[in-house]
Amino acid sequence: MHSGFVSIIGRPNVGKSTLLNSLLNYKVAITSNKAQTTRNVIQGIYNEENYQIVFLDSPGIHKPTSKLGKILNKESYSLTKDVDVILFVVDASKGIGSGDKFIMESLKRSKVPVFLILNKIDLISRETLLMMIKEYQDYLPFAEIIPLSALKKDNTEHLITVIKKYLTDTVRYFDVDMITSSSKSFMVSELVREKLLWVCEDEVPHSLTCITTKFEEKDNVAVICVDIIVDRDSIKKIIIGKKGERLKMVGTSARNEIEKMIGKKVYLELYVKTIKNWREKEAQLKDLGFDELNLK
Repeated sequence: MHSGFVSIIGRPNVGKSTLLNSLLNYKVAITSNKAQTTRNVIQGIYNEENYQIVFLDSPGIHKPTSKLGKILNKESYSLTKDVDVILFVVDASKGIGSGDKFIMESLKRSKVPVFLILNKIDLISRETLLMMIKEYQDYLPFAEIIPLSALKKDNTEHLITVIKKYLTDTVRYFDVDMITSSSKSFMVSELVREKLLWVCEDEVPHSLTCITTKFEEKDNVAVICVDIIVDRDSIKKIIIGKKGERLKMVGTSARNEIEKMIGKKVYLELYVKTIKNWREKEAQLKDLGFDELNLK
């Protein structure tokens, strides 16, 4: 038996959550085309008969502008310790940026093997890829360099094969049928937030979060209530939409996916609430689940 922990880090919006979902062939982390989609450390569990890899998907490392941003950054940096491998994911189509260089500076002190994962290679030429690899190698001596496309699942199986060589543990940490350690309640709130980010597009910034306030399962049905927290009444109006049409669209889309996830009919109720400046309030952040690291 070979097992271990692998962290996925990088700047926002480079495809970390898409990579995790592709490696597991199951959706455990929400995705959108906006930065800072992931707000919590998500554990995804890859199982084979003689292997178990526990992936830790982190919020993107960025320059924080709020207390919430500082917490997310510290969550990300905490994943560079006590793991077997660090996957440093970059967007190969964007080129090396100051954010990448900042992260690599911190990784120079790491004693953990660091893989360079060049994502979105389907968007660039072979010549550009080779140039990118050379440029990144000048900053950090990576243990492995693996180009791939998470969205198209191109070369993801090879990544799993290489990771297996670095696993140091000999115990199975989770049951073989577990895919994620995240609770159903958490995954429901994240699915609602994902639908909001996609449906509302650029009209809604990342000043919203979601929390499941009720999750009751019976034989063939689940009754679920989710609060959508925003920091301004103007955002609340955008989310609800004209005659409630946008909120209804979000609810329908989320309910369909939740029913697939839990395998039963779902009654889903969404409530939009305004808590001014919630991203800066210690008590509100704790109530919304951002206090597990006891960060200052």
